[in-house]
Formats: sequence, C-alpha cells, structure tokens
Amino acid sequence: MKIKFILLLLALPLLLFSQTNKHKHKLKQNVQKLSFNQYYTTYHINPDSAILPYLFSQVYNWVGTPYKYSGSTKKGIDCSGFISEIYKNVYCFNLPNSSRAIWPTVNPIEKTDLEEGDILFFKIRKGQISHVGIFLGNNKFAHASVKTGVTINDLDEAYYKKYFYKGGRIVNTEEEIRKQ
Repeated sequence: MKIKFILLLLALPLLLFSQTNKHKHKLKQNVQKLSFNQYYTTYHINPDSAILPYLFSQVYNWVGTPYKYSGSTKKGIDCSGFISEIYKNVYCFNLPNSSRAIWPTVNPIEKTDLEEGDILFFKIRKGQISHVGIFLGNNKFAHASVKTGVTINDLDEAYYKKYFYKGGRIVNTEEEIRKQ
C-alpha cells in the first residue's frame, strides 16, 4: 500500500505538468483546426481581396501564440514584438520592440483613414501608449493580447474603443523624397 502511495506522489507532478502543457497549447490547436480561409471568414475578412495577402498569411501563422512580455518568438510574444515581426517579414522594415518607441516612426492617422497594415496605438496604462496592433480592414486588427495571445479583435469592442489612441502609417522615405 505504501509503495502505491509513493508512486502516486511521484507521478502527480508529471500529470500536472502534462495538463499545464495541454492548456497552453489548446488555443493554438483550436486555431489550427480552422483553415486559413475559415479563420478569416469568422472575422468577415477576405484576404483574397487584400492589398497584400501575405500580411494575412503572416498573421495567421502567429495566431494562438501565447503572450510573453518582451517575447519575440512563437513560444511567446508581446504586442510590440508581434508588430515588429510582422513588419520585418511582410514589409522588410525593422521597428523598435516597444509600443512607445514605434510611435515616432509613423505618421499619425485618424481611425476613419485606416488602411490595411497600419499600426494601431492604444493608451491603456497611465494615458501613455502601451499597446499596439495591426489593422486588417473591416474594423479588425491583430495584436498580442495579454489574456489570449495573438488574436484578432474589432476596434468597436468596448475595451479597445475606450483605449484606442490613433493609427499610424510608416513613413515611406521614397514617397517623401518624391514630394520634395
């Protein structure tokens, strides 16, 4: 009887650890069950009519990645790390890994002027820019949420509507040079 009890005590941490890992990967697995087109259809977004469909492919590859402060890998990523990775892979543009540091790299734009690929800025903590996302169209945006990891939300959801600050478009130096 004592041997069975000791074996159970030794096995208990392994069982708990395996359950924790299952929970961490549950979100990623649920997303992966949906095909690319099914996933975006649930958000009423049509990547086929996108200006740059590769953006949607990159976002889809990150969806379900858990949130990790200062993370920048598929094991865990924060909002600015996510935006930096998307911009590096889609637009070949390097951004800083801080939401506040990204702000000076953009031309501010109003919500009504947002276009696919624009960066969204939110003032959540102490009235300062503390969260970023990327606009996908149809009022939807992708971001790394503390609670759900990389996901898509609507700008009209009460929480995001309350904290939305401005959109921003990366300064296109080639375009700026032509204007001069």
